[in-house]
Amino acid sequence: MAIGNPITLTNNVAAKVISATATANQTLFTVTGGYRINQIAVFRNGVRLVDSSDYTARDGASVTLLSAATEGDVLEFQIFDDFRVADAIVSNESEQTISGSLNVTGGINVGIQSAGTQITTGVITAINFVGTGNTVQYDSTSKTVAVSIAGGGGGGLGTAIKYSDEATDSPFSYIDRFASVKEDLLLDTTKAGVNTSIIVSVTPNIEINSGVAVTVGAGKTMIIDVLQIGDL
Repeated sequence: MAIGNPITLTNNVAAKVISATATANQTLFTVTGGYRINQIAVFRNGVRLVDSSDYTARDGASVTLLSAATEGDVLEFQIFDDFRVADAIVSNESEQTISGSLNVTGGINVGIQSAGTQITTGVITAINFVGTGNTVQYDSTSKTVAVSIAGGGGGGLGTAIKYSDEATDSPFSYIDRFASVKEDLLLDTTKAGVNTSIIVSVTPNIEINSGVAVTVGAGKTMIIDVLQIGDL
């Protein structure tokens, strides 16, 4: 254990120690990597030396002993600095900002759900969209990805019925006879096409909850039970 007053460090300061073995009558020592002036402590054979009385350290690169060392003396230079890397990921920080791109080669550990059902919580290396009609477009200018997902199995109508693996769509689908609108809807050009589009529902019976309003925008037409299966 070194002899002398211990050094107290703040949270943003760390220390490293550089050691050197003296030759006979050596006074000048080069500190590998340098140091910040007035941010160094010098120990000789475990005893802390006093700045200006036992040594000088004024150029940020070397230390000069005022009393020559004996061959075999061990000099230790304790350097104080902030050795943290800018924009590095710190495991215990709740919020972090990284400037630039983050490249992950081993995948990202993330949870994925579908309609509230947990799909995975493991490492994800890629997300693959399956089924006909799906399009994925990358915009290199905005750095965004636009995903368009077409209808799945069951001929694209209603909700696809899965095979026993609960993942693969069968050629059949089902349509509920009843559905309800739970909140206000304004079916204008912001939600239902930019022109005189036709708004449809394959569900035969649509019930609008009490206090809820559905507004069909100008130039648009709404058709309920577009397949006309309500009387079947």
